[in-house]
Amino acid sequence: MRHVEISGTRLRLREVTVDDVDALHAVYGDSTATEHLPFDPRTREEVEGIVAEAIRAAETEPRRLYVLAVVDLEEQRTIGVARLHIEADHPHSAEIGMGLRPDHWGRGIGTDLVRLILVLGFRHLRLHRVWGARSPANTAAQLTMLVAGMVEEGRIRHHVRARGAWRDSVVHSALEDEWEGYRLV
Repeated sequence: MRHVEISGTRLRLREVTVDDVDALHAVYGDSTATEHLPFDPRTREEVEGIVAEAIRAAETEPRRLYVLAVVDLEEQRTIGVARLHIEADHPHSAEIGMGLRPDHWGRGIGTDLVRLILVLGFRHLRLHRVWGARSPANTAAQLTMLVAGMVEEGRIRHHVRARGAWRDSVVHSALEDEWEGYRLV
């Protein structure tokens, strides 16, 4: 699958373009949006590099990295980013990540986003397992993934180094044969 475009009732996922740099910097560069992510806020130049890497990855075969713009259908504006990375040694499995502008939090959009990523992984890419890791302190992400149909698997101790210290991660996953696609937004 080279070109991705998937829509739900409120959101659309599409390939990122150079025109998305400022919108993605509003997520990647925001200290609130990145509080629980394993990196410090990114500079605009770093976001330009992320977008350039995403565009290159979209042209590779087999494609392993999907970095997608999250578009609010009502506003017709990019409000976030979704990432799906297929593991080279385990091509049936992929890790997901996401970020939304904080002014879109608390409205269920994160749950809609996770569901759309699961549609991409299971319906379009025919994966068997999709998983994501979150900071133990990020209870909003916990609720988002659980409501979207993912299962909490457990904790990886000292998984990532963030903000100058080691941090655990809590892993959530969904399996193809357990996934309920009808729960799409």
